[in-house]
Amino acid sequence: MSRFKALLVTESSSGQFDQAIVERELAELPAGEVLIRVRYSSLNYKDALSATGSRGVTRAYPHTPGIDAAGEVLECATGEFQPGDQVIVTGYDLGVNSPGGFAQYIRVPAAWVVRCPAGMTPREAMLLGTAGLTAGLCVEKLMHVGLDASAGSVLVTGACGGVGSVAVLLLTHLGYTVAASTGKLQQVEFLHRLGAQQIIDRAVLREGTEKPLLKMQWAGAVDSVGGDLLFNVVKSLQYGASVACCGLTAGADMATASVLPFILRGVNLLGVDSVELPRAVKAAMWEKLAGPWKLETLEQLAREITLEELPEAISQILAGRMVGRMLVRID
Repeated sequence: MSRFKALLVTESSSGQFDQAIVERELAELPAGEVLIRVRYSSLNYKDALSATGSRGVTRAYPHTPGIDAAGEVLECATGEFQPGDQVIVTGYDLGVNSPGGFAQYIRVPAAWVVRCPAGMTPREAMLLGTAGLTAGLCVEKLMHVGLDASAGSVLVTGACGGVGSVAVLLLTHLGYTVAASTGKLQQVEFLHRLGAQQIIDRAVLREGTEKPLLKMQWAGAVDSVGGDLLFNVVKSLQYGASVACCGLTAGADMATASVLPFILRGVNLLGVDSVELPRAVKAAMWEKLAGPWKLETLEQLAREITLEELPEAISQILAGRMVGRMLVRID
């Protein structure tokens, strides 16, 4: 138990970042109240950035990425958890500047740890991971401000990605009509299987950025893309409708933004964060995803890989070739 396998990213003298599966010592893990045996993790775009030297994500190397982890408690100094308890850790500093879930063991503060809800296994939790948690939070926020299934289609941008694919599946499960936007039109069949009733080329959504307002279409939207495409969505919302924003794959700036959709149509732009969210809020969403919002067809979203297959998968996600979720089996 003193030695374990982990993906370690190192920086060479020439500035090259290399990924390798190595053996590490438990003593190398940081201080923390809870030692966890990781059974599953998942691969997110943020992990791929960390694994390739993005200083905006990870400041210091060598480093083990992995912003998601699920497994069982081995030790807990606070007494809050008992050995054998199944738990989930997502967000906070895990896999960012603290050793993450791409390893057989993690040691973390107790305040980061959420019990795996009844009815959900660690594997199921990581089929969702941060992406699924974020999608759930987006849908919950839209419902809180009045998203009505009878009002029309709900748009999901980046629909082939982790957040987007879970959002399509969840909205369909909850009875909404879903329009899915993607730049991967070869994945139309995949999106229809998830429940999307309309598929929209991402390029079409980009049209009209120079206009202050666009035709009202969407009863609500989940956006993981950002940039000017997000503001085109804002300009296309029905009167009083909302878009939940949680990503920036197309950039952080909205050069074409104006106040007009907000003051003429009363629309809402809702920010969603799943990283620094209070643990109680995370736990409540995991309970919902394990209960009334449980998705029985999650397997169709995911491809399962091993720790040793991570470097190739990281290359795929950075090249834009990943669809759905990537489950990482640590054992």
